[in-house]
Amino acid sequence: MMELDPMDLLRSNLSRVRIPEPTNRIYKQECCLSFQTLRSEGGLFIDMFNFLAFGKECVSWNFEKTGNPVYLHIKQTKKIVPEDRPSKKPTLLAIGVDGGFDNNDTEYEETRSIVILPDYISLPFPSVELPEKVRLAADAILLAEGAERKEQVAAWTAADSKQVSAYAVNLHQIDNGVVIPPSGWKCSQCDKTENLWLNLTDGVILCGRRNWDGSGGNNHAVEYYKKTGYPLAVKLGTITADIESADVYSYPEDDSVLDPLLAEHLAFFGIDFSSLQKTEMTTAERELDQNTNFDWNRIQESGQEVEPIFGPGYTGLVNLGNSCYLAATMQVVFSTGSFSSRYYINQNLKKAFEAAPADPTVDLNMQLTKLAHGLLSGKYSTPASQNDENASVASSTLTDKQEGIPPRMFKAVIAASHPEFSSMRQQDALEFFLHFIDQVERANSGKTELDPSRSFKFGIEDRILCSSGKVAYNRRNDYILSLNIPLHEATNKEELESFHKLKAEKLSEGKEVSGDEIVRPRVPLEACLANFSAPEEIHDFYSTALKTKTTAVKAAGLTSFPDYLVLHMRKFVMEAGWVPKKLDVYIDVPDIIDISHMRSKGHQPGEELLPDGVPEEDSDKPWVNEEIVSQLVSMGFNHIHCEKAVINTSNAGVEEAMNWLLSHMDDPDIDAPISKGQGSESVDQSKVDTLISFGFQEDVARKALKASNGDIEKATDWIFSNPDATVSSMDATSSNNASVPNGDDLPDGGGKYRLIGIVSHIGTSTQCGHYVAHILKDGRWVIFNDNKVGVSINPPKDMGYLYFFERLSE
Repeated sequence: MMELDPMDLLRSNLSRVRIPEPTNRIYKQECCLSFQTLRSEGGLFIDMFNFLAFGKECVSWNFEKTGNPVYLHIKQTKKIVPEDRPSKKPTLLAIGVDGGFDNNDTEYEETRSIVILPDYISLPFPSVELPEKVRLAADAILLAEGAERKEQVAAWTAADSKQVSAYAVNLHQIDNGVVIPPSGWKCSQCDKTENLWLNLTDGVILCGRRNWDGSGGNNHAVEYYKKTGYPLAVKLGTITADIESADVYSYPEDDSVLDPLLAEHLAFFGIDFSSLQKTEMTTAERELDQNTNFDWNRIQESGQEVEPIFGPGYTGLVNLGNSCYLAATMQVVFSTGSFSSRYYINQNLKKAFEAAPADPTVDLNMQLTKLAHGLLSGKYSTPASQNDENASVASSTLTDKQEGIPPRMFKAVIAASHPEFSSMRQQDALEFFLHFIDQVERANSGKTELDPSRSFKFGIEDRILCSSGKVAYNRRNDYILSLNIPLHEATNKEELESFHKLKAEKLSEGKEVSGDEIVRPRVPLEACLANFSAPEEIHDFYSTALKTKTTAVKAAGLTSFPDYLVLHMRKFVMEAGWVPKKLDVYIDVPDIIDISHMRSKGHQPGEELLPDGVPEEDSDKPWVNEEIVSQLVSMGFNHIHCEKAVINTSNAGVEEAMNWLLSHMDDPDIDAPISKGQGSESVDQSKVDTLISFGFQEDVARKALKASNGDIEKATDWIFSNPDATVSSMDATSSNNASVPNGDDLPDGGGKYRLIGIVSHIGTSTQCGHYVAHILKDGRWVIFNDNKVGVSINPPKDMGYLYFFERLSE
């Protein structure tokens, strides 16, 4: 059989060539499956049908999967450039994008051709002999801005993309006396203490949206908007001196927005930024600035002769612009056995691509596999000078530097559901870790045995001891153990006292303490863990056994020990006056810890559980405030009449009861004995509707109103004090399921752990500064500082923000 002429072969495949539309995403800077680029050996092959780019190792896989045979092949090679060439001025505040700062002076020349697979038959481009459709398609691909570049530019400008809300200028605020404290927040409709939003209309604090797996919030903020129409809310925890960085959400516009009057709207609820702006810059900021250089040098190990490391597992990540939070977190995550096994050892690139959807750039599984192979294979871990003979003098002197890999596609897909991570602003490494784990769990839904996020998951059990002697157990799952730092447990109190005296003396003389004189508290990690488990008093706890408020004692423990334990140190606190502060403290963290003592014991023999809500036999018994009854009786009224008046006015007060009495003296049943159901008429539908408007379920609202004899305020308190009343008996912890130590079949084992990773933060806020990772690899500590990877001489074990521990085998 005669072989087709190359041009005839191309013509026979014209149906597999498309001329791209303006809306098409065209990839032409980086392989979708690897970190090969136009400058890699072999260049890139751009599929002329689906406009995806592939390196020379991956293009055949695309042909096998799609049958698309026609590719625009582009390759770039270095061009010799005179050393005295003038540098270009940047026109955009960005790095590595057109018009931005040029961080690589090397220029390249580009060669192009049309290649037909599977035999890699090549035709020159440009050429008038090519079919017009191919010429038009290739020209359009070359002229179009690449999807990778579009995403970069969009991310750089994302900070300015928020629109001023149409509801901000004329926002109506209700003067109800609400004053928001700087800490201690809780959702007004459940027990959530994180992901809280302050409604700017009436000052109600509510939790955010629920994640697909039930984690996150309970949707109370968005449900409250649906009931009230109050449009704007600000996320608590994002309000700092830099008020413009606060996260404001508009429910009717369904987007993050700008509120130009935010300072005024917050001041309405007692959050005064005029004083905050002044004190923050003159006191807290100044003290922290003294330590910034120290933190920076210590955490980055600056000034040390760091020995660079190259090879498998030692690949740096290019900073895409404030992406160090992502780099530091992912380096530690992929040093764990669960993630390296799932996405590298047991998953090759071709297998992941075959399972991916038509566009692999939007598939988290594919991009995690790409990132894992990029980080762990060693293929891209080579000294920068070897890759770039014509590098600028400045970069060629950095012998400890490697080019690293840019995690652009991974960042784009992991941030797709989170507008903040899509931007180029600095982010909180903790928030990113939790978002990342949530997305991984979602991507592996239904494939429990494959889900590496489970290795971080554990159960927490709160034991609540009522003054009645009865107990209740509440359970939840988490991925991190967030620890308060008890400064009063510092082990260097004498040195601290001497330092404070010195500081006071210097201040009185108008001098400042120098950096090398500063003494920081040293708190043992054991004290932070003990603080988590320590019994804590709960005031105004509504006891379903005593049917009244009392003081209870809560203690927390773990129902399971994860394969990898992540400890979060709460270094960022909010002081009185809404002044944010970073605790300047050392945490003494040993290499091996044992948390066996933190395991919860669960329901013990002989312990009596608190009843679920109000027991049936008592649910209709009205509660009578005997003090009001006594006052009415002393005025000469009949005792039974007084009791009925108090019951039917929901114990509101003497005046209300007297008014009821005077208008019901002639009721035919006024002298009838009080029955169990007496007063139930006070639980009227309008009160039920009022509680429903607060976001409570109807059955819970009715139960609460019965328990508090129709008093809405007391009913609200009752619901908050009885969170278990909002769940079915199947969800509430009882003796039936308390005997199951690990209901979710979570990983479990002994309580001994080895420290394997530290994510440290430099700066005054999690939204600014820099993140660095230190990881224990092959028996030695290694520093990962973006694309700088080297042997750690003095890992900052006492300065971590996140600590990663691996459970030791028994």
